[in-house]
Amino acid sequence: MVGLATAALLLSGCSAFGGSSPDPEPVGTARAVASENATDPALASFYAQRLQWADCSGGFQCTRLTVPVDYADPSGPTTSLAVVRLRTSATGKDRLGSLVLNPGGPGASGVEYARAAQNVVSRDVRDHFDVVGFDPRGVGESDPLRCLTDAQVDTFLATDPTPDDAAEVRALQQQTDELGRGCAAAGPLAAHVDTLSAAKDMDVLRAALGDDKLSYLGKSYGTYLGAWYAEQFPQRVGRFVLDGAIDPALTSEQVNAGQAAGFEVALRSYVQGCQDGDDCPLTGTVDDGVAQVRALLDRLDANPLPTGTDRPLVQGLAYLGVAYPLYSASLWPELSKALTAALRGDGAPLLALADAYAHRGADGRYTDNSSTVIYAVNCLDRDDAQTEPEVADTVREFTAQSPTFGPYLAWGALACTDWPVAPVGQARAVHAEGAGPIVVVGTTRDPATPYAWAKSLAGELSSGRLLTYEGDGHTAYATGSSCIDDAVDTYLLSGTEPAEGTTCR
Repeated sequence: MVGLATAALLLSGCSAFGGSSPDPEPVGTARAVASENATDPALASFYAQRLQWADCSGGFQCTRLTVPVDYADPSGPTTSLAVVRLRTSATGKDRLGSLVLNPGGPGASGVEYARAAQNVVSRDVRDHFDVVGFDPRGVGESDPLRCLTDAQVDTFLATDPTPDDAAEVRALQQQTDELGRGCAAAGPLAAHVDTLSAAKDMDVLRAALGDDKLSYLGKSYGTYLGAWYAEQFPQRVGRFVLDGAIDPALTSEQVNAGQAAGFEVALRSYVQGCQDGDDCPLTGTVDDGVAQVRALLDRLDANPLPTGTDRPLVQGLAYLGVAYPLYSASLWPELSKALTAALRGDGAPLLALADAYAHRGADGRYTDNSSTVIYAVNCLDRDDAQTEPEVADTVREFTAQSPTFGPYLAWGALACTDWPVAPVGQARAVHAEGAGPIVVVGTTRDPATPYAWAKSLAGELSSGRLLTYEGDGHTAYATGSSCIDDAVDTYLLSGTEPAEGTTCR
């Protein structure tokens, strides 16, 4: 999502795609599946392709999938997607096919995510499914859309995100305009990194994997991608889990407002936990503690902190540094240490958290393009970009609802104001009529994807079933709740969805 929403913490993974060798296909897969699924004859060759798998360390296999850049012009240019899998040793009825993963973003690497399979899905799931990850079009190893140089990304992320006057508004708009121009200049793929195209890619991947139906675990933006897949291909929905849901019916303004409120709730939860423990730098009540964080961010607007490097801690980077640990309660102690240092005049620890959030290495290189491609996707997915005056009008409303994060998320909408590539999608509810059961997981104090979105998406899907986690952090499966893990695993392995109203604590 525009602004703060990226993916949860990911581990490093496969980036090498060595020499290929054919891997035996299960009976009745890939080519046979293609004959039934390629309703457009022009797509038949894509659906019928045989993946060439190669070992790529750690027991994983890697390959590339070819898809059309523009599904309206299948005979035109193509692009390729990086794919990785961890094969199950199960055979016969014990083998349940492939489970495709997407960790979110848009812009997060599914290849990296699948590489961390032991932390992403349970042993039982790995024993019965091939775990498959892919980098969506324009992302990671999949012909990545390069919109800015590393130095330009540094400047972009450090630009004042909460302008106070016309000159600062122009500076922010100039940065977003430069990003848009860079993406547009990257080539024809820039007009086709939308989610509907990525969902079509997933169906080609399903066929190439040899599965009649797609089983899928999507988190954060991955739920949005999964919901649009289900809407386009309801009869091909297998066992679907959408964790940390984004409701496609939401407008861009509603998404930004929801995130602002979600991060405010998460910040309050963090402050409460901090003050209940030892060595908390935030004093007084929860309201007092939140006000102290906000005051720090406000001071950084005019007075950046030194970090021991040539990159001071400016307000924009501090916002990222505060937001990142709110995705997981396991990172709260790191936020407390960073805030303690910042309140004493040292911005280095908070800058380190911001860099971790943006995937910036110590050498100044960004390990992926997630910080920029997120805008390229979002600006294509909805046709409701706001004008500069409209954005300015929302700032007051957002600030009233979320004093800390409201201004940041409101001004973030400027990114799509003058985006040079026309949008192709729009906000609307998806129903996926005819799909099998789809489990939607929502966390009550999720900062990036508020619980209300999971409730609304589950209600809009014709076969949606809501599973609730009453707790903190972004997404719930495989994050520490045995109740959630058991419910999701039971569904993935047997097809039995959670009972109506199931809530885990």
